[in-house]
Amino acid sequence: MDLSNIPLFAMLKSRMGYLSHRQRVIAENVANANTPGYAPHDLKAFSFQAKLAANAGPGVMAVTEPGHMTPPHAAAGGAVVHEVKTRDSETTLDGNSVVLEEEMMKMSQARMDYDTAVGFYQKALNMIQLATRAPGHG
Repeated sequence: MDLSNIPLFAMLKSRMGYLSHRQRVIAENVANANTPGYAPHDLKAFSFQAKLAANAGPGVMAVTEPGHMTPPHAAAGGAVVHEVKTRDSETTLDGNSVVLEEEMMKMSQARMDYDTAVGFYQKALNMIQLATRAPGHG
């Protein structure tokens, strides 16, 4: 049984892919905290409704077989992501606008959200395993 055919698992996989990509973007911001002129980036907020709409529309490229190439606008897990420059709350004299405290807060939030998505994934998997057990064996 392919779990990615079950909508709940497909959405959770997309969410985890989005959060993983967001953590990479935030890590890039932190790594460039001393780069002159660097403006921090973030991803547009993940929306389950937007994900559903993107999958439902005609003409949307989708990976339907393991050998298919991933569309260039998709991240790991099939999540469509768009990087955006974040509003700078402070800019140094060299033009760098990365605020490490803000980036660490974003990273912590992304990690908590990722842990929550993994928890939901595990709970849903446990429910399927429970439902597929033979009566009296459990």
